[in-house]
Amino acid sequence: MSLTSALSTAQSALFNTSRQTSIVSRNVAEASNPDYARRSGITTSTAPGARISGIQRATDDVLFRQNLSALSGWEGQSALSRGLDSLQIRVNGVDNATSPASALTKLQEALQSYAAAPSNRTVAESALEAARGVVRSLNNGTTAVQSFRADVDREIAISVEELNRLLAEFEAANKEVTSGTRTGRDVSDALDQRDALLKKISAYVPVSTITRAGNDMVVLTADGVTLFETVARPVTFTPNGTYTAGMAGNAIYIDGVPLTAGNGGNTTASGSLAANLQLRDEVAVGMQRQLDEIARGLISAFAETDPDGVLADAAGLFTWPGGPGLPAAGALEDGLAGNITLNAAFEADPTLLRDGGANGAGYVHNTEGGASYSDLLNAYLAKLDEPAGFDPAAGLGATLSLTAFSSQSIGWLESLRKDAATGVEAKEALATHTATALSNATGVNIDKEMALLLDLEHAYEASARLMSVVDEMLYTLMEVAR
Repeated sequence: MSLTSALSTAQSALFNTSRQTSIVSRNVAEASNPDYARRSGITTSTAPGARISGIQRATDDVLFRQNLSALSGWEGQSALSRGLDSLQIRVNGVDNATSPASALTKLQEALQSYAAAPSNRTVAESALEAARGVVRSLNNGTTAVQSFRADVDREIAISVEELNRLLAEFEAANKEVTSGTRTGRDVSDALDQRDALLKKISAYVPVSTITRAGNDMVVLTADGVTLFETVARPVTFTPNGTYTAGMAGNAIYIDGVPLTAGNGGNTTASGSLAANLQLRDEVAVGMQRQLDEIARGLISAFAETDPDGVLADAAGLFTWPGGPGLPAAGALEDGLAGNITLNAAFEADPTLLRDGGANGAGYVHNTEGGASYSDLLNAYLAKLDEPAGFDPAAGLGATLSLTAFSSQSIGWLESLRKDAATGVEAKEALATHTATALSNATGVNIDKEMALLLDLEHAYEASARLMSVVDEMLYTLMEVAR
């Protein structure tokens, strides 16, 4: 081999080693970022050297789409599960200690004690205090539900604002990709940024993509509504500052099309926005309706009746703004749980609970004034366990006792929470599995890259030695020529 050929070979080897080392070092540096796809340099050798003719970016469109879908499902399920846990604590308390069902159980126990000792005024006061506890539970439950809806509404507004920001960033990244593709520039970093933004967008709404000529991308929701095409489409939402029972929440519009809420404990919602709509407009509304029906059942169960059957039934221990009349049987009265109160007549004279007559002499049952009279108290207790009509809109059945209805209200929420928690575990596993599969297919393997880096360092060392030998040979040649 001539000196010129040896020098050319050494330079080429050293150049190739240097460039490959640079590429491997970049892969190692980017390995900690899952949003970066693996790069491979395409080298072409030319005497006396080599050059990088292109960069290949590792991609797997199928796995990436599956990961986006799994991420949306997991985010939606997680948002629902967190919301259900929060609602349970707000309305029913820890271990359901402040639930209407628990308060109603205490009232039953107090009434049983009063029926066993009807002449004891202290026991009568205890029964009245238990009735106050039921009222507090229903009033506070209504406040908690509507406060929860307002909080979810604010969270939706924040999410919509963030989603619009991400779409604007996606628009800029897509422009960088398309312009770089047209001019032949390396757009790998812009493609990584675009993919990372898609993952963030999928946390709010499910996305599907179409890639057109020039690497231009169109982003749609799972229902086919356009999120991005050349420019970001508007996502709009008008929040409400406060909520009241029966008040409807505003819709989220994507390019003018309303977003559909999720359904069920293992929710159909993909993305947190649909899950939050489900919490605000379905779960919380269902909870409020159940509270309202419990309140209506209480007013009816403790209504005063005319022993002779002449006078119409009137609100007794529990009353409402429409009293002394009674709410319509079997029909939902929005907000009743927030408006139910204890009848002032009983506050003044607790023995009316034993004798009757809060609405006048025509409603007195203990006409002889017997101190041991307990028939009316036992009648109230019996009504709590008798089948009654409930509005099917409350979601717990049309005919069951008030005690069963209040207990099933707890069961309804707990069942949703259980299904939601199970769904989170399953969907998290799917998201993790697809992310791992995508990383294995397109990500950087640190162990492999470090081993390759060591090999390249050894090659670099060998090339450097060759250069040193060539330098010594040239020096010797020059000395001879002198």
